[in-house]
Amino acid sequence: MKKTGKEDRQQYRTKVKEEFPESIQFGDKKFTKRQSMRYGENPGYPAAFYSEEDASGPNMATLEVLQEGIKGLGYINVGDMDLGQRLVRKLTEIYKDRHICALVKHEMPSGAAMGETPKETFEKAWMCDPLSNFGSVDVFNYTVTKDLAELMVEKGRNIEVVYAPGFSAEALEVLASRKALRVVKMGAPLDAKAVDNGLEFKRVAGGLLVQKRFDSRITSSDSVDVVSERQPTPDEIEAAVFNWNVACFTRSNAIVIGKSDKVHGIGSGQRSRVDAAEDAIRFSKRGYGPRGCIMASDAFMPFPDVVELAARNEIGAIIYPLGSMRDQEVIDKANERNLAMLVTRRPGEAESERCFLHR
Repeated sequence: MKKTGKEDRQQYRTKVKEEFPESIQFGDKKFTKRQSMRYGENPGYPAAFYSEEDASGPNMATLEVLQEGIKGLGYINVGDMDLGQRLVRKLTEIYKDRHICALVKHEMPSGAAMGETPKETFEKAWMCDPLSNFGSVDVFNYTVTKDLAELMVEKGRNIEVVYAPGFSAEALEVLASRKALRVVKMGAPLDAKAVDNGLEFKRVAGGLLVQKRFDSRITSSDSVDVVSERQPTPDEIEAAVFNWNVACFTRSNAIVIGKSDKVHGIGSGQRSRVDAAEDAIRFSKRGYGPRGCIMASDAFMPFPDVVELAARNEIGAIIYPLGSMRDQEVIDKANERNLAMLVTRRPGEAESERCFLHR
């Protein structure tokens, strides 16, 4: 039996030649080939990144690769960077003076946190789920410093890409010591306006799906309504806004549990919201645990099962959209279990916001 080794790993480092056109036209928008990718979603398949003509600000069109590493950027890396930058930019809009870090795996958040210093913020985000964060794309809204860089290259910590608005010269030297690490600088500050045509494209066999890009309107305590007997505390409301916005960038069905400064657990991409909730709680136990968290659900709740699950795990509040035939039954169960229930609409509005994501 042949032993596996260097030859088997080489396929993940081998760049696949691509012969795609130099530009692609979609409607009135032209997309110009920016660079070839190492390969597509899987080794052996060619891929390339195209930037939108006239796009500007903090988005993929303006990124600058500072260190390509021994592998170079891959197709999935760019998707992770895009989702991470959009999440961090949204949180920066809401929390203007905070350090914010998001860690992304397979175009889903695996950790997110806010803090007072660069190192503290990264450490909080990493500890959301240390197992899932292995091999992540790490995105920041602040300059990467030397001490932060030293933390990221510690033995036993594996990071694919570091993506930030800036890097100190000393930090770049430290990051260069990790040969496979890719270092990418954002092309504009995150508080600048990101400009493109605002549309999302998804290729399907024989066609193309197009939709307007989603942008949550849940950005403050004024954005939510309370439907339970127990009123949430100010900290629970702050946690609800933070974790709802993380859920907006999490593949559906999505459940995110956490507090006002960090995520504790993420359940994503499940067919059942119960499975997503169980995953979020289970994954939280790798780090901070579920006790005292709020839960954000991108889907309405047709049964009180998730409320019961939250209460059993000492989660104190839930933010979610209304829309079920059994909304009142779910709220009644929350009242019985003394949970605060926040819904994604302003007081007096009729319709709740939903934030399904299927990228």
